Amino acid sequence: MSETETVQSLSDLKDITGEVTADDNFVAAPVSNAPLREQQIDAQGRAYATGRRKDAVARVWVKPGSGKIIVNGRDQEVYFARPTLRLVINQTFQVAGREGQYDVIATVKGGGLSGQAGAVKHGIAQALSKYEPALRAAVKAAGFLTRDSRVVERKKYGRAKARRSFQFSKR
Repeated sequence: MSETETVQSLSDLKDITGEVTADDNFVAAPVSNAPLREQQIDAQGRAYATGRRKDAVARVWVKPGSGKIIVNGRDQEVYFARPTLRLVINQTFQVAGREGQYDVIATVKGGGLSGQAGAVKHGIAQALSKYEPALRAAVKAAGFLTRDSRVVERKKYGRAKARRSFQFSKR
């Protein structure tokens, strides 16, 4: 090809330059299915993690089982009577596709029921990613490994609540 001819495609460009492109000698790199992190389990075959939300702190143990969730020695249906709170707890297993495959034992202190449910969810997500490191990407993408740092703002002096002023009186 002379210098005045136009290039119609990339293959023409390769003919002009005479160079070898990456497509010509492309070799696929071997893909390893090995997880980036190691499995962290204790002597009883459980994974432990701490979950936090608002003022609540949950200590969570996860082990293979039938899907039982025990919170402070009581079944989850008894401890978290509202269905929305039970739904929050089971979100992690639904995202990971592991419903009914793990037993959970949790002890929760502090905060209210909503904060405690969020703390248990955070703890389950952390413990599940420690027991099965391959699930970490799915759980992290759903945002369950991040601690929700929002807490109640403190009351200030000269205010009725955190930000609300006292009722104005002209006289």
